[in-house]
Amino acid sequence: MKPRQLAWVLGTLVFSAHAQSSVTLYGLIDFGLTYVNNAQTARTAAGPRGASQFALTDGSATGVAGSRWGLRGVEDLGGGLQALFVLENGFTLNNGALAQGGAEFGRQAYVGISGGFGKLTLGRQYDTYTDFVQPLTATGQWAGYMGAQPDDVDSLSNTSRINNAIKFRTPDYRGFAAAGLYSLGGVAGSVTQNQLWSLGASYSVGSMSLAAGYLNARDPNLSLYGTTPNKGPATSNNIGSFGSPTAPESYPVDAGYASASTTQLAGAAVQYAFDPVTLGFVITNTRFEGLGSAAGPDPLKYTGTAVFTSLEFSVRSQVTPALLLASAIHYTDRNSVNGDGGARYLQLDLGTIYNLSKRTSVYLLTVLQRASGRDSLGQPAVASISGFSPSATNHQIGVRLALQERF
Repeated sequence: MKPRQLAWVLGTLVFSAHAQSSVTLYGLIDFGLTYVNNAQTARTAAGPRGASQFALTDGSATGVAGSRWGLRGVEDLGGGLQALFVLENGFTLNNGALAQGGAEFGRQAYVGISGGFGKLTLGRQYDTYTDFVQPLTATGQWAGYMGAQPDDVDSLSNTSRINNAIKFRTPDYRGFAAAGLYSLGGVAGSVTQNQLWSLGASYSVGSMSLAAGYLNARDPNLSLYGTTPNKGPATSNNIGSFGSPTAPESYPVDAGYASASTTQLAGAAVQYAFDPVTLGFVITNTRFEGLGSAAGPDPLKYTGTAVFTSLEFSVRSQVTPALLLASAIHYTDRNSVNGDGGARYLQLDLGTIYNLSKRTSVYLLTVLQRASGRDSLGQPAVASISGFSPSATNHQIGVRLALQERF
């Protein structure tokens, strides 16, 4: 047999065990040039220091989507049932390193079964709050990580995956779908410690789409924010850091709340299309409850509950089949915790995406953000565009020009 014929036969055996089974290789590469002003370089006694920064970055840091490759398998079991699996690896193109804290299949890794009853999956997955609300947001449609709420405080930019998760999704019925997820804490002697659960639903009719979701995480410093190999134990801060004279802060919007006993996320979104224009509105509520009562660090001795309310108004226009223009305005407000007066964040996203082909596009994103009040680290609030090093001041501009290839 000729080598070319042998390769064809082997490929057929690997990717199709029989006519009713398949394994699909898929992926996406997102890479480009980013600029951000006032990027923190250190936090000193006199306050944060910063400077402008140009860098080549992968989409997993600041882009529309993180680079990844994956395997998706389906086997027909007969009687309308299918077995399925997904293994999805995230990586950074600039150095080839694994993303998601070094996990081999850090984006998704699950197995399941589907049929007329719906779909049941087990493993590392997205929560159902994100599954349903995120597709109607700017961050889920065109603005990526940069276009999320400040520091992705409402967790809608797919930065969190849930380990040890059981998920069930109903079949779509006349435009309606719903799903639920439960993650076992796996702690001996305790059913509720480190547990997480979420619900989501959506409804579409004509040009209108609606979605809502809810997530409840016990011991969120581990169950929600500590789900990758590079995260620490319960006594470390898995949300972010306070910085040092030689290192910048990270996630100053909410890193001070690692001692919360429970985090609750709730959101609702609506979208209406007036061809070629689509309008969207999103409201989310993020609650860090029981501050000071869990093992996470609490150097500022917080107590009570920190509550973030975030609003998003967006508009996008498919000017031509190849050209998309879009913008969004975000406003986030946090209540006063321990008498700090709270914090407020105002953000503007601007986006242009041009499709060079069905698989390849180039895009330009610009995000401007301004902060006021005091942030979770107990300092005058600094701007903190999701994916970038936080600002050394109360304002920040981030720009990204990138190429995206899908396969």
